[in-house]
Amino acid sequence: MKVGLYFGSFNPIHTGHLIIASHVANYTDMDQVWFVVSPQNPLKPSSVLLNEYHRLFLVQLAVEEDPRLRATDVEFKLPRPSYTIDTLTYLQEKYPRHEFSLIMGSDSFQNLKRWKNYELLVKNYPFIIYRRPQFPVQDSLGATITILVAPMLEISATQIRDNIKEGRTIRYLVPDKVREEIEQNRYYK
Repeated sequence: MKVGLYFGSFNPIHTGHLIIASHVANYTDMDQVWFVVSPQNPLKPSSVLLNEYHRLFLVQLAVEEDPRLRATDVEFKLPRPSYTIDTLTYLQEKYPRHEFSLIMGSDSFQNLKRWKNYELLVKNYPFIIYRRPQFPVQDSLGATITILVAPMLEISATQIRDNIKEGRTIRYLVPDKVREEIEQNRYYK
């Protein structure tokens, strides 16, 4: 099975994430897209993160009706902070018949040299890159890349968290089930 891995904090998951994942499922040869919920990104502060199990549940709610998409807690079982290369090593051992690709924005791809053992990622895994404004795709690393021109929405998890704190609606920014769960549990207040 060909699996596209979409790593992120998903704090919270939003419509922009889902559009990208659906676009990858529709326009590549990936059989599934797995949302890899990262408990702690080594390049981001963890102080604003909702509990990882709550974030995982929100992702599960968001993707439950689409068999092409799946939420995974694989990084919850691994040492922290989470490094992509360690996660992929674990997944290759657990699923030796799967072919994994990395899904990321062109902004993240430009920062790849800051990642732990990025050379191994470039050597061993293909990249599916969606364009972000002001971040052209420049491959000086020799990576195997597929560039997608996915629909982009100017939605950010930070904006969503700010809306919640300030009492503004997040309707249409996140799936209804996710919004209801956030409101019911008073997440990000």
